[in-house]
Amino acid sequence: MKRKLITVVIILVCFLLQGTVFHYLTFASIRPNLLITVTSSFGFMRGKKEGMFVGVISGMLSDLFWGNVLGFNIILYSVIGYVNGSFKRMFYDDDIKLPIALIGASEIVYGLTVYACIYMLRGDFAFLTYLANIILPELVYTILVTLVLYQIILYVNKKLEEEEQRSASKFV
Repeated sequence: MKRKLITVVIILVCFLLQGTVFHYLTFASIRPNLLITVTSSFGFMRGKKEGMFVGVISGMLSDLFWGNVLGFNIILYSVIGYVNGSFKRMFYDDDIKLPIALIGASEIVYGLTVYACIYMLRGDFAFLTYLANIILPELVYTILVTLVLYQIILYVNKKLEEEEQRSASKFV
């Protein structure tokens, strides 16, 4: 229960940061997608179910406050969380390359899916412009912010796992 509560608090803090603080820290009207970072991180740290759980909550918040269609981001974030959860066995705390690669890939998939489902279906076929002006700058900005945010999420995850192991050893 404590893990779920702390997970929801982390999601809410990142959602609020993305909507408030990073709204003023935009570069060329681009801001990082903290919810992708959180969803991906919990996916490969905790597994498919936890990744989907975080993805559904992140997507719901994104749909309710910023989206045009309810459910689009819920599905997209939950799939991203599930796919990242598939890499749980390959995840090691010490290695930062896999998390950065997975979060970067998740950001690219998110950007391409948003383009395909929202802009291209409206008849906006300026893909290279969208790629150069939106997807790639957001990818770089998200990865730069991920370098800091990931360390915080990793620290919280380690502390929660240590506490869970201590409480489990009390019952044995």
